[in-house]
Amino acid sequence: MRILGLLLVIGLAGGLYAWWSKAPAELHPDDPRRLTGEAGIVMLAADWCGYCRRQRSEFERAGVPYRVLDVDREEGGLAMRALGASGVPVTVVGQAVVHGYDPAALDQRLTPLGYDVY
Repeated sequence: MRILGLLLVIGLAGGLYAWWSKAPAELHPDDPRRLTGEAGIVMLAADWCGYCRRQRSEFERAGVPYRVLDVDREEGGLAMRALGASGVPVTVVGQAVVHGYDPAALDQRLTPLGYDVY
């Protein structure tokens, strides 16, 4: 009987952990992950950033739909602060955040969505 009780407690604890770990984290109101859902793409960028221009060109060439938030404007600056980011580009793919121009990390997140960019 003690073993059955122990197994029940372990099962309940496991179930609670599974529920808790899948519960969405509370996001800051300015966090761009609020805009992306599971498959949306938002790029935090600046006109003066060469890597941003390169990534935008690659996305456009591959037909990747995305939204740009200019970090030199209020909405983009607030999004940068909400993510704790300090440089551009910052790309949000679904709920994943890619800091900097990182083709390997972007490819890892874009390929499952059906985009062949890199």
